[in-house]
Amino acid sequence: MIRIDQIWLAVDPVDMRSGIDRLLARVVEVFGASRPHHAYVFANRRGTRLKVLVCDGFGIWLAVRRLHQGAVHWPRPGETQVELSAEQARALVIGLPWQRLDEYESITLL
Repeated sequence: MIRIDQIWLAVDPVDMRSGIDRLLARVVEVFGASRPHHAYVFANRRGTRLKVLVCDGFGIWLAVRRLHQGAVHWPRPGETQVELSAEQARALVIGLPWQRLDEYESITLL
């Protein structure tokens, strides 16, 4: 499997027609550089689609997730980047309120 040490959210919505090259350019613009073993998560404006760009040190991987119902919980406007824990990333992908997971990885408020 691909090793991922850090997961980052690119908070501003992106056009889901964007491919690897455009998303990689967005990573460089927002984060300064693409780092090996880091994953960068993008969403569309409605929060119904996600793209994850993973740099493994040898190349770039791109994964897409489309929700058939509901939307992902996304950060408030104004933030440009957010780092996620592995547990928060799992919660984000299945549509749970990942912002409410504390350092002990438990949900404290619903």
